[in-house]
Amino acid sequence: MTASSPHPIQRYLRQQSLRPTVFWRLAEDIPRPLSTTLVIISVLLPLVLWWVVTAAFPIDPKFLPSPGRVMEAFGHLWSTGELQKDTLASLGRVGLGFFLAVVFSVPIGILMGSFASVRSSLEPLFGLIRYMPAPAFIPLLILYLGIGEEPKIALIFIGSFFFNALMAMDTVKFVPKDLIEATYMLGGNRREVLTQVIVPHVLPGVIDACRINLAAAWQLVIVSELIAATEGLGRRISVAGRFLKTDEIFVGLIVIGIIGLSFDLFFQYLLRLSCRWASQRR
Repeated sequence: MTASSPHPIQRYLRQQSLRPTVFWRLAEDIPRPLSTTLVIISVLLPLVLWWVVTAAFPIDPKFLPSPGRVMEAFGHLWSTGELQKDTLASLGRVGLGFFLAVVFSVPIGILMGSFASVRSSLEPLFGLIRYMPAPAFIPLLILYLGIGEEPKIALIFIGSFFFNALMAMDTVKFVPKDLIEATYMLGGNRREVLTQVIVPHVLPGVIDACRINLAAAWQLVIVSELIAATEGLGRRISVAGRFLKTDEIFVGLIVIGIIGLSFDLFFQYLLRLSCRWASQRR
């Protein structure tokens, strides 16, 4: 060891001082206990702040109800059965509208990404309609479909279909050309390349796209339930706002958030279950 070279202990300490902390690791996983702690803090901290603000300051409940008042409103709506009825109505509309959007958009998006001819034929039209706000179709939907359940489901379908199709199309761009060429060299035909190479490779991206666009479907449910709806969480929030029942507004928002988070976790579980190879690669 030369006189100018640092001692091994000094070199180790220097490396440790330059190494980022566990919290700030770039593009790396953090320990599970830390991850769990951060998740709990992210949920509890806003609730604690909410409780502290409403308890420490004389705020009118019409502007910011306390957590206790919101829980009382939740209990009242639950005991009368109105909350369950509204939740099931909104779940049915979002579920059917989004399911139909996925059934049609995913195959079309994969075809658009796989065949340049299909992409050239549909991408300009889809790109044009994508920038049209879905609520702007409400007058036409009422004119064409009436004021029943059909326009509500169609609005959610329109707001999800085009985004989902274009996002599914984009996932095909990341399929390595080497895989496709290797399949042809091994004797595969066009159908086998599409079904056995492209579709499995884009499945994780498609699931992620559906997980993201489901949030847009839940945002549209409030707008869709303004179309002569008699029940639904969106209608509940709208009526509560009209009569300044802020606690019921909070109930509706929290229920929608919990349902959305549950679906988000379901899609993540589905991704890990059906695409374990993708999870390991990530």
